[in-house]
Amino acid sequence: MTQDSGSIVAGFDGSDEAAAAVRWAARHAHATNCPLHVVHCSLWPLLTRHLGPVPGVSGSGLEESARSLLEDGVALAAAEVHGLEIRSTLLHGLPAQLLAGISASERMLVVGSRGLGGFLGLLVGSVSLELAATATCPVAVIRQELHPEGPVVAAVDASGSPSALEDACSLASAWHAPLTVVHIRHEPAGYPRPAGQAAADVADEVLASALQRSSALAPAVSIDGHVLADTSVPHAILKFAREARIIVVGSQGHGILRETIGSTAHAVLHHASGPVLVSRRGG
Repeated sequence: MTQDSGSIVAGFDGSDEAAAAVRWAARHAHATNCPLHVVHCSLWPLLTRHLGPVPGVSGSGLEESARSLLEDGVALAAAEVHGLEIRSTLLHGLPAQLLAGISASERMLVVGSRGLGGFLGLLVGSVSLELAATATCPVAVIRQELHPEGPVVAAVDASGSPSALEDACSLASAWHAPLTVVHIRHEPAGYPRPAGQAAADVADEVLASALQRSSALAPAVSIDGHVLADTSVPHAILKFAREARIIVVGSQGHGILRETIGSTAHAVLHHASGPVLVSRRGG
């Protein structure tokens, strides 16, 4: 990540998915020697003005419940990494908007694979998807870690996906993990042979350039690369990265519509079985 300051921010809502995200964020904060910022976004003020305690009942009330939930998130992080610098913030409002708002000054946002307002029945991935399109720092969406010793897999497109490649190199360096760079050559059925060969040559050049840059960014990391051909770019990435520690993909544009993060990032976010990092910059 390009940021030299800021925290790893973990959104927490009390769900199992958010707990996994907080634990992952704590380990990553420790690996990168930066503080962890646990955030809980309470939706109750949008639904009622009665946030105070029940008369005569100590520790009751919706506001107190929200603060208790935040403390649970901090406790999870502290138990995961002893001695980690942790701060916490209770915010009021819609999680995606609030977390996107604080992302500009932070190194990374880390969220679970389900929405951060689960009791309202939000669609699976709705908050994660919106953050992937609106945050101004990388967004890690955490699912179960099936392959914690696997490689970091960076998917690069024809542009070389410089931000995604940089983020993948940073992750691999921090975790002392191998890095695999993959470029998918889109090959529709019936692709003419001469044009197909030309496309193959271009794909090889894209990969060679990405590997050269990776070696410069992460000289101590074991790096390899692959060019794959498939009729579906997301399908090829997901199939290849089944044993990845994390998949790193780039993002495009701004907003909450599917097209603004790119169809590849959108599909990988929805169908990956493990953690995914969507590389975000500025905005």
